[in-house]
Amino acid sequence: MVPHYKKHVQFQSAHASDNEGPKAGVPYDGANLNYQDLYHAKTTVDDKEWLTKNPAFQLEWYRSITELVDNYQPDLLYSDSKMPFEDVGRTLIAHFYNQDIAKNNGKLEAVYNCKQMSGGMWVEDIERGVKDTVSQYPWQTDTSIGDWYYRTGQKYKTGTEVIQMLVDIVSKNGNLLINVVQTPEGDLEPDMLAILEEIGVWTGANGEGIYGSRPWKIYGEKPSATPVVTHRRFDENYRFSAKDIRFTTKGNTLYAFCLGKPETDVIIKSLAKSSKLAEKAIASVAMVGSKEKLGWKQTSDALVIKKPVNMPAWQVIGFKIEFKK
Repeated sequence: MVPHYKKHVQFQSAHASDNEGPKAGVPYDGANLNYQDLYHAKTTVDDKEWLTKNPAFQLEWYRSITELVDNYQPDLLYSDSKMPFEDVGRTLIAHFYNQDIAKNNGKLEAVYNCKQMSGGMWVEDIERGVKDTVSQYPWQTDTSIGDWYYRTGQKYKTGTEVIQMLVDIVSKNGNLLINVVQTPEGDLEPDMLAILEEIGVWTGANGEGIYGSRPWKIYGEKPSATPVVTHRRFDENYRFSAKDIRFTTKGNTLYAFCLGKPETDVIIKSLAKSSKLAEKAIASVAMVGSKEKLGWKQTSDALVIKKPVNMPAWQVIGFKIEFKK
């Protein structure tokens, strides 16, 4: 559910009129009191930001979202902004959490998202961007395979690009919310179906390293020549390669994903015998989704995995690493 607190800005022009022509000076529908449930009352001329400064509009937002929470008890509430309206927003979020705790016998299961650093108070949302490293608190990327809406001629992400993003985000304690572009009739075009099929085949084989996993001590490794980049919103120029390694973990198992199909042996320096990160010796290494027996060795410099003979069709390759007990 997305709280609607910005339509007062979008519809304020409804209180104006044409400057010229036969209807110059004739008020638009927004000036008609019968239509103010739709257009809102006129606000101050400087109230033009994403979040309104008008206390009456803020109160309307609070009452509307409280009604939604009380009547439907959603599991997730999302604000397409920072946390709205200071104390008004805090009061609403507290109510959202408290009613969920009461519903679930003392356990909070509801999630609130907004586009502001959380400090553990909610799940921070980053639109079309990622974090640079593992976050202490859960967070989310929201993006789309294409544009947010349908139009002819738009460029779609490939299935591999979506999978690379997914693994990178999960390795950093994040969640990927992906928009699937539909036609105006609600259909999926053949190229979109092909992208989703590629993602589905990959997750079917590699999902054990994604679903229910947790971040490791570090998110992964980058090629040594990779320039330092600070990621930000609306920045998806990632340029991943086979030398980009991402880690996830589940119990005693570590998953190491190459974000591109390796053309040589896979070298993971974080798992060297001399590394402080590898507290236990490695017991076994296998390729996720494959029964092929791999050659590997753990040296003082790195874990070296021999290039698999039979590579799967997908580009992002996962390795399952077990440690000695």
